Amino acid sequence: MAEYTATIQWCRHEGEAFSDNRYSRAHEWLFDGGVTVPASASPHIVPLPYSVVENVDPEEAFVASLSSCHMLVFLGIAAKRRYVVDRYEDEAIGVMAENEAGKLAVTRVTLRPRVVFSGDRRPSPEQIEKLHHLAHEECFIASSVLTEVVTEPRF
Repeated sequence: MAEYTATIQWCRHEGEAFSDNRYSRAHEWLFDGGVTVPASASPHIVPLPYSVVENVDPEEAFVASLSSCHMLVFLGIAAKRRYVVDRYEDEAIGVMAENEAGKLAVTRVTLRPRVVFSGDRRPSPEQIEKLHHLAHEECFIASSVLTEVVTEPRF
């Protein structure tokens, strides 16, 4: 078993009343390797200037997480099959819509990977589709989408 951690920090800016709902949603994600990611609510959800368009929002991070996991598994499978991958690029798209319970949710994520192979041994389009299918089946994040989320407030 492995555990993964992230620390999320937000602080009210001086002069913001907060209770009028006019406060910055800018915050930071801190990871154990030392990386800090500037984050914010999505401008699609919270209008400017209370969100920060340049920062990563949770919905984008969710899409990126799915795409990144799929890519890493794909590369591992390709390497085991002795294919040489030179480049992998995915312009993934997540769609926010109302789910069956009437709540806003990321209801669909479409991965659109483009993979460039080199060397003497290159997979056919059918083999590439199979590699992507296997990668999806083995992706930890895709398998976690219905993960139980537990809240344990600390005092």
